[in-house]
Amino acid sequence: MYIIAVVGNCGLIYLISQEEALHRPMYYFLALLSFTDVTLCTTTVPNMLCIFWFSLKEIDFNACLAQMFFVHMLTGMESGVLMLMALDRYVAICYPLRYATILTSPVIAKAGLATFLRGVILIIPFTFLTKRLPYCRGNLIPHTYCDHMSVAKVSCGNFKVNAVYGLLAALLIGGFDIFCISVSYTMILRAVVSLSSADARHKA
Repeated sequence: MYIIAVVGNCGLIYLISQEEALHRPMYYFLALLSFTDVTLCTTTVPNMLCIFWFSLKEIDFNACLAQMFFVHMLTGMESGVLMLMALDRYVAICYPLRYATILTSPVIAKAGLATFLRGVILIIPFTFLTKRLPYCRGNLIPHTYCDHMSVAKVSCGNFKVNAVYGLLAALLIGGFDIFCISVSYTMILRAVVSLSSADARHKA
């Protein structure tokens, strides 16, 4: 399944990059989503396979912190790309005549970069907050990959700051993206209903 996911997503990225007819904002965002999926899979699945196939259940602490950073950063980036795709549909449906002038290539590049930087800036404190904790008992986590709170909970120190910041980061990333997606599709639905009502009145 991992190989299928990698080949499928890489094939999609190649197709979008080579086919000029697909050089459109929606397909750029789709390519970015595929890239994020491939990177996220590569961050977690090989380690998972080593655990199940070869019983290699140990991981270096710094490697664990690196994996933790990439897992959360890429998850946040994936959420951001889905939000950008929703905004793309909003502009396409609600402002069809201005679509090409609003979503230009520089705007798409800046939006993608902003999504990446948001994830890096908000997630990198996880690494330092987790590394500062003392670890003095069995360091076993309940997952096949390292995530922020699972690693923090095996420490013998106070991880309240980690929990509070983790919640704040989740709200700033997930909460904001869900809000934007909800607003975008609400406005799309309103536009569709308005068009249907106007068409019905015209026929009447």
